Amino acid sequence: MAEASRILSSSFQIQPPAYGDLITVLSIDGGGIRGIIPGVVLAYLESQLQELDGEDARIADYFDVIAGTSTGGLITAMIAAPNAKNRPLYAAKDIVPFYLENSPKIFPQAKGICASAVNLVKVLIGPKYDGKYLHNLIRKNLGDIKLHQTLTNVIIPTFDIKKLQPTMFSSYMVSTQTNVDAALSDICIGTSAAPTYFPAHYFTNQDAQGNTHDFNLVDGGMAVNNPTLVAITEVVKQIIKKDPDFPPTESMEFNRLLVISLGTGSNKSEKKYNAQMASKWGAISWVYNGGHSPVIDCYSDASKDMVDFHNSVVFQAFNSENNYLRIDDDTLLGNLSSVDVATKENLENLEKLGENLLKKPVSRINLDTGLYEAIENGGTNEEALERFAKILSDERKLRESKKPSNKGTK
Repeated sequence: MAEASRILSSSFQIQPPAYGDLITVLSIDGGGIRGIIPGVVLAYLESQLQELDGEDARIADYFDVIAGTSTGGLITAMIAAPNAKNRPLYAAKDIVPFYLENSPKIFPQAKGICASAVNLVKVLIGPKYDGKYLHNLIRKNLGDIKLHQTLTNVIIPTFDIKKLQPTMFSSYMVSTQTNVDAALSDICIGTSAAPTYFPAHYFTNQDAQGNTHDFNLVDGGMAVNNPTLVAITEVVKQIIKKDPDFPPTESMEFNRLLVISLGTGSNKSEKKYNAQMASKWGAISWVYNGGHSPVIDCYSDASKDMVDFHNSVVFQAFNSENNYLRIDDDTLLGNLSSVDVATKENLENLEKLGENLLKKPVSRINLDTGLYEAIENGGTNEEALERFAKILSDERKLRESKKPSNKGTK
């Protein structure tokens, strides 16, 4: 199976962890247009890698696995899928311009004094958006590229509404579960099919034996809006399986994991819902309330926070908290917290918010309050990314130096 995995992974730009000291993980949350926020962060990280290793350096050259849910899944495909020259389709600096250009067409805004009523009617009779522009855009960019062709391992969660269970599209599964080796375009359309916003996505895919498998997918955020733990779990599974691409170890050592987890923001500080309000809500109000969807806000924030709770505790327990960087902002207000208010003003404000987030202190979630608090002497997120960039650069150089001379890329 390991040999099959190596054959399928021949396009990888990064040498496997067996040649280095670390296992590197990048994770990107879901959040619609708020994908602009991790887009800003990734652009800064890639710029730091380019200062160290040259202008051709790309995010996919440094991470053993990139995981993304919903809008994070789209970003994952953008930076990990190959172009005609077998390099990433997009540089990280191109992510934000992509969102600024396409978001208004993906999420066309109802206008006028009746806009709220129009949106409510849309939600009641079907998905708020038909998804045609988004689907065409994804298919145009990704073409026939399949999961096994990405430039590093990727993990994109979805939720199969027919089976009522999560479906993970993971590069690590391709050699043993060939039915998941689907077109990246179908996977991305599936992971971004947010209930009430976009239609569910159906497609079929054949496994290596020619058997056809059905997929009935909605947004991966239904299962894991923050896919960091999924990525770590997939890595641990490879170690348990004694995959030769991973260094042998007696136990999982968290100081060998280097994890950057990027959120898309939330509006906890606004405290716009309360029990008195919710006690009077019926089905409609839970789905649509003042331009927001309380039920989606609740499950998406709960999902991502539980993952961050877990990671914060485990990394601290193993004295490896400096290897785990979570960058998120829980102070978004008004339209900034929306997943689909794609006005020019709001999109530009999200970009500014991302830039300001880089200047904010490194924070860690308080396990009692659920809010992010600055780490003493932790510096800014910008400084943390500079530190991580240096570690990533050194790790890549170490792996390249240990690579057998008769072996090309993985």
